[in-house]
Amino acid sequence: MLGAWLTGCASLPSDVDRPVSTALAHPEQTRIGLAVQQRAAKAGTRNDSGFALVNSAELAFTSRMALIKAAQKTLDIQYYAIHADETTERMFDAMRAAAARGVRIRILLDDFNTAGKNAQVLKLAFEPGIALRLFNPLPGNRRSLFFRMLGSLKDADRLQRRMHNKIFVADNAVAITGGRNLGETYFGQAEGTNFIDADVLAAGRIARELSRSFDQYWNNPLAYPVQSLMTEAEIEAIKPPPAQPAAPQAAADPAQVADGSTVQPSPGKTSPAAGVRTTTAPDGTVSVIEPLPDSTNLALLDWTWAPSVLLVDKPSKIAADADDVEQAQDTTVDGLLQLMAQARGELLIVSPYFVPGRRMMDQLAAIRQKGVRIRVLTNSLASNDAPAAHVGYARYRKELLALGIEIYEMRAEQESTLTNLGSTGSTGSAGGSRASLHSKIVVLDNRLLVVGSMNLDLRSQLQNTEVALLIHSAKLANETTRLIEPSMARGAYRVELVDGQLIWRAPQGSGLTDTRTEPDASIGLKLMLKLIGPFAPEEML
Repeated sequence: MLGAWLTGCASLPSDVDRPVSTALAHPEQTRIGLAVQQRAAKAGTRNDSGFALVNSAELAFTSRMALIKAAQKTLDIQYYAIHADETTERMFDAMRAAAARGVRIRILLDDFNTAGKNAQVLKLAFEPGIALRLFNPLPGNRRSLFFRMLGSLKDADRLQRRMHNKIFVADNAVAITGGRNLGETYFGQAEGTNFIDADVLAAGRIARELSRSFDQYWNNPLAYPVQSLMTEAEIEAIKPPPAQPAAPQAAADPAQVADGSTVQPSPGKTSPAAGVRTTTAPDGTVSVIEPLPDSTNLALLDWTWAPSVLLVDKPSKIAADADDVEQAQDTTVDGLLQLMAQARGELLIVSPYFVPGRRMMDQLAAIRQKGVRIRVLTNSLASNDAPAAHVGYARYRKELLALGIEIYEMRAEQESTLTNLGSTGSTGSAGGSRASLHSKIVVLDNRLLVVGSMNLDLRSQLQNTEVALLIHSAKLANETTRLIEPSMARGAYRVELVDGQLIWRAPQGSGLTDTRTEPDASIGLKLMLKLIGPFAPEEML
C-alpha cells in the first residue's frame, strides 16, 4: 500500500526546457589544446591521440584539479556518482573559480546516487556558469534512496538502467576516463574502505570523440536540468545536520604504531600536521590520512601516442528493451568481448564485479580452446562493496577454474603499498586500510590495453551505458600488466579447484594460511551467499 501511494505521487515533469549545447569547436585555440599539439609535434608521431596512465588515488585527484584550473573555455563532466564530501568540495571550489573566469561548465550526473547527503551536490546547478543535468531521474523524495526506489517500483526496468559513463574533459582537448566516480573513497581519503581504481588521461582526437559522446547524452530527452526537478530551497531543506566533531585525540606514539597501512609520525612529532586526519581501527591500529596535493603538472607525465578506438554505448540503450539490447550485440561490453576473442596468447582481466552469464562463459571457453592463458583479478566476498554481485560470480567460479582460467580474489585488508593498483611505494594518502577493487581493465597479448567504466557482467552488458578506451600500445599494455601483477601476487588470494573443492591460496608474504572457505568474510556474508545464491537473477546482480 505504501509503495502504491508513493508511486502514485511521484512523476517526472513534461515540457522540459533543454537548451542544446555542444563541445568547444576549436580546442586548438586554448592553452591546453595548443600544449597537446606541441607535445605531439615534439614526439614526432603520426598518431593523433596521447595517453598517460592514472594508477594512483593521488594522481586521480590532482590531475582532475589540474584540468579544472587550466581550462579556459569548457569543462564537460559526466559521472555515475558524485559524492558530497571534502574532496569533491575542493573540486567544486575550483569549478566555481573556473566559472567566474568564464569557463562554461556542464555536469551530467546519473540520478541514482543523488539522495540523502549526496543531494547537496545538486546545488551546483544554481551556481553562475555551471549547468547540471540528471540522467534518467527517479521521481520522489530525495531524503532517502530507499523511498525513492520504492516510489519507482512501477517502472522497475528503467530503475535498473543507469548511465555508468565516467568522463572528464577540459577544453575539448584533454580528458580523463576509467573506473572512478568522484568522492573521497575513490581518492584514497575515506576512513573506512577505499577503492583500488584506474583511469587514463587522453589527449587529442580521442578527447574530442569523448566530447561528442558527452553531447549525445547532454542533449538527450532523458537528461533533465536540476531546475526542472527541484528548487535550491528544496535541496537545502533535506541537508543533513552537521556531524558532531570528534573529541581531540592524543598523537600516536611512533613506537606503538604498526607498519602497513599506518603511517608512522616523524620522531619528535607531537600532533598531526594541518589537514591530517587520524583514525583508529577496532584493534587499536592508528591510520593517518594525509591531505591530497592541490594539483599536478600533467606535462611531466609519461605520455604515449598510440592508435585508439572509443567504445561507448548510445544513450538509447537506457530506454531500449533488454531483449533488443541482447540481440543487438553492439554494446561496449559486446565490442570488448569481440576484441577478447582475437587474443592469441594471453588475456588479463580486471573486473570488480565479474558475472559472466552463459553467453560470455561460452566465449571464454572458446578463447581457452585456442590455448590462450586467461587471468582474472576480481573482488573476494569480503572486499566486494556489492556482495550481491559476488553471488552471480560464485555460480560460475568452479566452471571458470575447470576451463583453466586463473582466478585471483582481492583481499579486503591491504597494506598501504597496495591501496593504489600495483604501487610499490607509500601512497601518502592511503586512507583506511580496507580496500575494494574497482578497476576495469583488459590487457590483450601485452599489445592492447582497454580501460573503461564497464564490468564484465550482465548489468554492464544489457542495462547500463558504459564507455571504454581501446589503446593499441605494447608500452602501455606492458606497463599496466606490471602494475597489476604485484596486486595479484601480494594482495589477492589465488583460487584453485582441487578434487572438486575450492581452495584459496594465501597471498605471497602475507603470513596467512590457505583456506577452503571464503576468506575474511563474515558469517552473515557467507550465509547470504548460500541463501540468495540459487535464486537471484543474474541481470540484477
